[in-house]
Amino acid sequence: MASGAPHWSFDHRDFQRIHQILDDLLYEANARCALLVDRTGQLVTTVGEKPNFDPTAFASLTAADFSANDQLASMIGEGEFNTLFHQGQKESMYLADVARRLILVVLFDTRTTLGLVRIKVREAVTGLNQVFQDVFQRFERGAQPALERAFVDEAEDEIDRLFRE
Repeated sequence: MASGAPHWSFDHRDFQRIHQILDDLLYEANARCALLVDRTGQLVTTVGEKPNFDPTAFASLTAADFSANDQLASMIGEGEFNTLFHQGQKESMYLADVARRLILVVLFDTRTTLGLVRIKVREAVTGLNQVFQDVFQRFERGAQPALERAFVDEAEDEIDRLFRE
């Protein structure tokens, strides 16, 4: 697991692409919720039904779970496990590696099947990998998204206005 904060950021268009992929995944798989977590345990985004647990703590535990399973894979001679599945009596979750830096977590119940979730997650991961490949390449070229800078400037202005009142 990587240490420290991620060394990349995404802009509004990336965020829209990510959310569209996750929305499509939930609809097509009939799943309840999707969370995207970076390997440091930071929650990137949540789509679908609002979880009835602390998503920040969940993100941290998810990263630890994935990291522990990477170690287990190594012990048995595998480079890594790209996906994990945890089945409960009523609720289950499917976890998948995204771009070797993030983890997609899909929460689902008995309204769908593991097979359908697995197929739709595979498709979603392909799309997310492309989005993050674009993000990482842009960041490596040193380009800070203009929209991100504009958003930060606007947020700072709004905070200044709030405290002046």
